[in-house]
Amino acid sequence: MQEPKSKFIKVRCNDCENEQYLFDKASTVVLCHICGSKLAIPAGGKAKIKAKILESTK
Repeated sequence: MQEPKSKFIKVRCNDCENEQYLFDKASTVVLCHICGSKLAIPAGGKAKIKAKILESTK
């Protein structure tokens, strides 16, 4: 059985330190729920993560 190549990651916002989960292959800009800063930007595959990565799921 194949493992999925994509996963969810837990990140911490650099501005307000809010923690939230996001998809590592996000196709839209992901904003922080609290302050609205950009956490991830789509890059034609895996998203560019602009926040601190705390953990990832498999």
